[in-house]
Amino acid sequence: MTDFTHFNQDGKAHMVDVGAKDSTRRVAVTTGWISMLPETLEKVRNGGHKKGDVLGIARIAGIMAAKRTSDLIPLCHPLMLTHVDLEFRIDESENRIHCECTVETRGQTGVEMEALTATQVALLTIYDMCKAVDRGMLMGGVCLLEKKGGKSGHWRRQ
Repeated sequence: MTDFTHFNQDGKAHMVDVGAKDSTRRVAVTTGWISMLPETLEKVRNGGHKKGDVLGIARIAGIMAAKRTSDLIPLCHPLMLTHVDLEFRIDESENRIHCECTVETRGQTGVEMEALTATQVALLTIYDMCKAVDRGMLMGGVCLLEKKGGKSGHWRRQ
């Protein structure tokens, strides 16, 4: 385990200097889920929600969130993203919607925070669109599944 990188030798928060790092292809894959009542899941699946295409809007919200991550997380670098993809899978047995997000760039720092932010905002958007019929929804399991690129190389959750 290495030291925290967002603190300098005096213990003060700082933005990490990535200027000397090589520019490489960086990829991060994240996941998370939201559980809801079966009736709510049915409305989302069948497009019977008054507000429209819940998953389509959540996908756009996630993409927008990935692009704005440096505005939300104080020490994140603004990045030029080359690809953002969010996929949703309905799990009727658990009354959940699973979200998986892939973010890519070519640069000097990774895109883990962008992918995690996109996943969480997509789930929050589903909550927002469905809260009128189901305030008891639960979000969880948001985590990094895989990252590629950079000095630390390839990492995959076991």
